[in-house]
Amino acid sequence: MWAMVLCAGRGERMRPLTHFTPKPLLTVAGEPLLQRHLLAIASAGISDVMINVHHLGQQIQSFVGDGRRFGLRVAYCVESQLLETAGGIANALMNREGANGPDDAAEPFLVVSGDVYSEMDLSLVVAAAHREMNDFDPSLLGSLVMVPNPPHHPNGDFGLDPGNRLTMDGERLTYGGVGVFSPAFFADAPVRPAPLRNLLFPAIRDRQLAGALYRGVWEDVGVPDRLRRLSDDIYKQRRAAKINAERTP
Repeated sequence: MWAMVLCAGRGERMRPLTHFTPKPLLTVAGEPLLQRHLLAIASAGISDVMINVHHLGQQIQSFVGDGRRFGLRVAYCVESQLLETAGGIANALMNREGANGPDDAAEPFLVVSGDVYSEMDLSLVVAAAHREMNDFDPSLLGSLVMVPNPPHHPNGDFGLDPGNRLTMDGERLTYGGVGVFSPAFFADAPVRPAPLRNLLFPAIRDRQLAGALYRGVWEDVGVPDRLRRLSDDIYKQRRAAKINAERTP
């Protein structure tokens, strides 16, 4: 399995921070968001990574390099025009086709949004997707990680039925920006600006997507205040842990 990290967005809601720094390189408690994702991908046993870049993309390429210091092999897909999520992934697939042989072209791959903060174990995400897509229902085109609705997105995105299939009915959850997809999911995606929802909605109606609920630490750091609050919370947790450790005989 390989992974794609989505890093091409302009981060307009993060202005003025993103005037000079691409959003995936903004830091949470001193660590760039992108670094956390790459280390999590490496910990999941995935070595091949594609990163799409557009806004201030050279900074991302300079920071990551060839990925060796993260234990990865990283390639880049440079978007001269911002293609949004579906268009960006379709473009990456076209550029990557069969990078490691013919089997690679049909292999499911992990997608991670570069602008969220998460402490999820990606190896568990991959294992759950493998069970759903290979063992239970080979016709599935993907498995998405869902999270409880954050305060700024109370109505959520999609439901999750008792069979772990995404649905447009029932109580809604929020898509966490992490998922495993079959390349076939993007077979009809245009290599032009296109949002992911254009593909998600019909696939959900056709019951072609599974989902898994993650209740751990996750934050859409979409605006400066949320980024600042998250960093403050983590620093407080670290100080408390240090004090507790010092008190332990």
